[in-house]
Amino acid sequence: MATKHEQILEYIDQLPVGEKISVRQIAKALNVSEGTAYRAIKDAENKGYVSTIERVGTIRIERKKKENIEKLTYAEVVNIVEGQVLGGRAGLHKTLNKFVIGAMKLDAMMRYTGAGNLLIVGNRTRAHEHALKAGAAVLITGGFDTEEEVKKLADELQLPIISTSYDTFTVAAMINRAIYDQLIKKEIVLVEDILTPVSDTVYLNTTDTVSKWYEYNRETTHGRYPVVDENMKVQGMVTSKDVIGVDPEQLIEKIMTKNPMTVSGQTSVASSAHMMVWEGIELLPVTDNNNKLIGIISRQDVLKALQMIQRQPQVGETIDDIVTSQLVLSKGKMKNDETYRCEVTPQMTNHLGTISYGVFTTIVTEAANGVLRGFKKGDLVVENMTIYFLKPVQIDSTLEIYPRVLELGRKFGKVDVEVFNDGILVGKAMMMCQLLDRQ
Repeated sequence: MATKHEQILEYIDQLPVGEKISVRQIAKALNVSEGTAYRAIKDAENKGYVSTIERVGTIRIERKKKENIEKLTYAEVVNIVEGQVLGGRAGLHKTLNKFVIGAMKLDAMMRYTGAGNLLIVGNRTRAHEHALKAGAAVLITGGFDTEEEVKKLADELQLPIISTSYDTFTVAAMINRAIYDQLIKKEIVLVEDILTPVSDTVYLNTTDTVSKWYEYNRETTHGRYPVVDENMKVQGMVTSKDVIGVDPEQLIEKIMTKNPMTVSGQTSVASSAHMMVWEGIELLPVTDNNNKLIGIISRQDVLKALQMIQRQPQVGETIDDIVTSQLVLSKGKMKNDETYRCEVTPQMTNHLGTISYGVFTTIVTEAANGVLRGFKKGDLVVENMTIYFLKPVQIDSTLEIYPRVLELGRKFGKVDVEVFNDGILVGKAMMMCQLLDRQ
C-alpha cells in the first residue's frame, strides 16, 4: 500500500499543468497534516513538476524531458530574475523557446517576436501589447509597471507579463547563465537515464523460496536479483553463491544479503561506477526516497554509459573542461614516454593568483589517465591520490607534467606525476587507479 507521501505525489502528478497548489488545499483533499503536505510539495518541486514563485504561489508545471532541459518555463524565469508577475499567471507553466531583447523600433522588434518567445523590454507599453498579441510573454526591466489594459490582455491570453528591477543586460546574462548551468547538468548522465525500469526488472519477494531463484535463473540466465517486501521496498540481494547447496524450499529472506547497497535515480553514473568498482558489485538496485525499488543498473550498463559520455560533446564548459583543454601532449622517443604542457589561465587560480588545489588535482589526474591508457584500453577510476609536494604557481605560467607508471596490474595501476615550471619542481603526486575492462 502506498504511503501518504506517495499518495500526495501521485495526486499532484495527476493535476492539470498550470493548476495552483497550496499546502492547505492538499492537506484537506487527502486528509493529511499540513506538515506532510508541505514535505510532499517540496519533493514534487525537487522532481521538477511544480514550481514555487514568490507572491504567486506553487503551480503545477510540465515535467521536462532531458533533451529539453535547455528550455525554461516562465515560472523559472520569474525566480531567476527575482521578478513580480503583473498578469497572465495562468501561463506561468508554459515553456519559452527563445528570448528577444527589444532594443529596436517597434516594427523591427515584432519581426523577431513570435509565439513562445519572451520579449525583454523596458517601459514601452505598445511593445508589451504587440508582443502579447503575437503570442509572446513580456519581461519588463528597470522595475517599471504597465497599463491595466495590458495586464487584462495578458490574463485573457494566459501569457505572463513580468517585471524585474534589473536592467536588460543583467537580465539577459542571468537567463543565459541559468540555461548554461542546465546544459552542463544535461551532460552529467544520471542513473535514471540508464536504469532498467522496475517493469522490466526481475526481482524476488521475501516470501519466495529458493526454487523461484532457479526458475528465474533458467529464464534469464542471470544470477543476481534484488529482494523486496510486499511494499516493494528493497530488503536484500540474492546471488548464485547464496543458493549453492541450499534446500529449494528455503525462504529467500533467510539466505539473502540484507541491507544491500542501493543508489537513487539522481546519482551520477560516474559515482555509481566508482561504487561498483570499489565494492566489487555487479548489480545495484535503484530506489526512490522511500527505499522502493524503481529499477536496477548493472556494471555493463555503467560501462556503456561512460563510453557514451566520452563520445558526446560537452555543451556547457565545467572547470574540468577548461583545465583539460589547456593540456597539450608531446610524445617522447620511447613508447609511453609522454609529457604534458599546461598554461595556467585566470580561471585556474585561487584568490591569491596562484594555481588552485582542485585544478592541480585535475591536471595530475588527466596526465595519469593519459599514460595509463597507453598500456590499457578501458575506463579508469581514481581510487586514491596523495599530493606530497606543491609550491605556488603563478598565473600565466606554463607547466610541464611528467607522469610515470610505477606499477601496472590487470585491475590497477600506480602512477607517479611530477610537475615542473621553468625547470623547477613545483608539485609531486602519487595515485592508484582502478582499471575497468570494456566488456
